[in-house]
Amino acid sequence: MDKFVIRGGKKLLGEIEISGAKNASLALMPASLLATGTSILENTPELNDVYTMMKLLNHLGVESTFQNHQLKLNTEKIISKEAPYEHVKKMRASVYVLGPLLTKFGFAKVSLPGGCAWGPRPINLHIEGFKKMGAQIDLNEGYIIAKAKRLSGAKITFDVSSVGATGNIIMAAVLAKGMTVINNAAMEPEISNLIEFLIGMGAKIHGITTSKLEIEGVDELKPTKIRTIPDRIEAGTILIAAAITKGKVTLKNMPNRYIESVLAKLEDSGCKILVSNDILQIDGVNNGINSSNVTTAIYPGFPTDMQAQWTAYMSVAEGVSTVTDTIYLDRFKHVPELVRLGADIIVNENSAVIRGVKKLTGAKVMSTDLRASASLVLAGLAAEGITEVLRVYHLDRGYQRIEEKLRKLGADIERVEGKEY
Repeated sequence: MDKFVIRGGKKLLGEIEISGAKNASLALMPASLLATGTSILENTPELNDVYTMMKLLNHLGVESTFQNHQLKLNTEKIISKEAPYEHVKKMRASVYVLGPLLTKFGFAKVSLPGGCAWGPRPINLHIEGFKKMGAQIDLNEGYIIAKAKRLSGAKITFDVSSVGATGNIIMAAVLAKGMTVINNAAMEPEISNLIEFLIGMGAKIHGITTSKLEIEGVDELKPTKIRTIPDRIEAGTILIAAAITKGKVTLKNMPNRYIESVLAKLEDSGCKILVSNDILQIDGVNNGINSSNVTTAIYPGFPTDMQAQWTAYMSVAEGVSTVTDTIYLDRFKHVPELVRLGADIIVNENSAVIRGVKKLTGAKVMSTDLRASASLVLAGLAAEGITEVLRVYHLDRGYQRIEEKLRKLGADIERVEGKEY
């Protein structure tokens, strides 16, 4: 397993371009199953999660070509409607194939995501939605088995706004008979990107960017081309990297509307933000870091996927701050590792109280998940001495060669490959 070795204390300075969004790609790719032929996804990031989804689609019979961030998916020879556990266990987003397979072919057999049944991070929202559309759903030996001659439009109201359930139900509804209405739909930019893709295929969807979607089913969709939106979480992570090192960084290809909540908090913390078209600049060179409380919320609120990074940032702020995660209640596994670097953080249920320290000190720390890993890299950039971040394969799931982007901005970070750490 690879690790990062970071020699902290370098201000990040310069300009980079943000990669395509992981979470958008993982919805766009299975959506290609809805049309027979070759769809083209531009600006697709080179990430482990993207390759995992490619392997799953290849198992179904999709032929894929991936060059220069252009992903071509040919769905003319689908040979299987089963997503086995060996693929799904690696990535929860694999369940996105359920809606397209069910509505296009009338059958889908998809493994339950690892560590999930009908409860937390609820797959049940997907299942109940399909049932309302007339699907017969059985759970057998860890697999969801879904059948329907043709799905019918239905009124579906989510108890909680769910990106995954919203995307899956949209993909099922576009080929269903009649009108489907989704209330309390997720409004994330990645969902809007998916809707734009489906409309390009010929789907009839109204209410894009709102919490109420109306989808009139059609008989057939055609393959098309779409450009994947920039990754707002990568952008937010790089912005905090600049802020925590008191640097000055410009991001190209990044509409500010996707991360307004993060930009507002960065301004609260003392950074200067300059916005011009799709270019963002953050300047923290001559500023102290002010403590600023954060509570995560569904979009357009502060993203739960930025909570760990913000916690790392606040660990060197002046004063005391509180970070509360209302989306996932168990998402503070990065805290013990930040404490190893000298942070003063106490977790109580779904909140962390952070007393800013004057400095962090390099140490060996262990990644536990994707965003926790990012928080440790950020802390390492600010720490005195050498920080080793182990198990960075978590980072490779969601950040395209982040060490190269950080090096371009002046960070002293290297990947050490090929050993067991």
